[in-house]
Amino acid sequence: MSSIVVVGAGIIGVAIAYELQRRDLAVTLVDRDAPGRGASYGNMASIAVTEFMPASRPGIWAQMPKWLLDPEGPVRIRPGYMPKLVPWFLRFLAASRPSKLRELEAAGAVLCRRVYEDLDALLKETGLTHMLTAEGCFSLYADEAEFKADREHIEILERFGLRHEILGGNAIRDLEPALTTKIGKAVLFPDNRSITDPYRLVTALAETFQALGGKVVEGDVAGFEQSEAGVSALRLADGRSLAAGKVVLAAGAFTARLSALLREYIPLETERGYHTQIMEPGISMRHSIIWPARAFMVTPTAGGIRVGGTVEMAGLDAPPDYRRARILVMRAREALPELKTGEVTEWMGHRPALPDTVPVIGPSAKRGNVWYATGHGHLGLTYAATTGRLMADLVTGVQPPVDMKPYRVDRF
Repeated sequence: MSSIVVVGAGIIGVAIAYELQRRDLAVTLVDRDAPGRGASYGNMASIAVTEFMPASRPGIWAQMPKWLLDPEGPVRIRPGYMPKLVPWFLRFLAASRPSKLRELEAAGAVLCRRVYEDLDALLKETGLTHMLTAEGCFSLYADEAEFKADREHIEILERFGLRHEILGGNAIRDLEPALTTKIGKAVLFPDNRSITDPYRLVTALAETFQALGGKVVEGDVAGFEQSEAGVSALRLADGRSLAAGKVVLAAGAFTARLSALLREYIPLETERGYHTQIMEPGISMRHSIIWPARAFMVTPTAGGIRVGGTVEMAGLDAPPDYRRARILVMRAREALPELKTGEVTEWMGHRPALPDTVPVIGPSAKRGNVWYATGHGHLGLTYAATTGRLMADLVTGVQPPVDMKPYRVDRF
């Protein structure tokens, strides 16, 4: 039996590898690092089924100049990287046309509506149901002006029938007492539940994959051997070679470097995200919280409280700027005034970002035995189980349960 090689051992790659192995195929999972050590290590642990809206919207463009001039703003572009971003930003702008926005919203909603059907099945099969919390997420607003500024988000959720509940200040604090009295209004998203430890979820799935007979290889993919049929082997940087009957490229923000070796160019950028993990926060939280006007999120996860958010565009190679993480903690203390920040760790990771916010899930347009699963942005954990199911269907020739055209690699 020829091997299927999945490149990328984050939550997306591991979910795909597990689903293929579960179907009695011979699967090898390869990554430059151990499973879950990339972006999946430090994500915000949220199953964010309400957050599928395209990032490029008229309201965002109106605020962008102010954000870019503010070194502490929610979007930061390192000046030296700006010229490299021009082609990506032109596509980002094109995605903001009203007719295009509706199309992209629908593509995201299709995936989000499937999330719990696929995730519940995955967690049940693997004995990991305890890792999904029962609580949802609050979106916070200091006043009516902040709430109105986010009204477009609520209207989109209403259009697609996604659950939400608008609450006043006292009702919010009844559910989450640690919140400041300065919060006047909130929207509860009961279906935006959390994972108790996203890194441990990846490693547990990888362990189950291996228990089923799957192989994990640590190595940096440096090239491909090709024949008329497509890719026949992967060359690793240390000189090893992995034979491959089929290849799935799911290496997150690094996928574009691999696809370029196949002369298939994907407009993939990295939205560098930061978090601070606080292990002795001095408060307890049941729900995760987002404050849109302050551009941060707080989630109880991994044995403590995690603060993250904002976007930095600086490519894959620039060193981290942990001032971004510290700004987020300062803002989190506005919402959680009793939050203590003694024992902390800081982290930076690479979200794979496509200009239209819709992931690539599908076959290569140039190589008959190659498939892609990338560009999930901040919804990698949310879409993981669904991507695993859809990709396994595609690779094995089974008709997927949804129309896959919106997610094709050659749509740009």
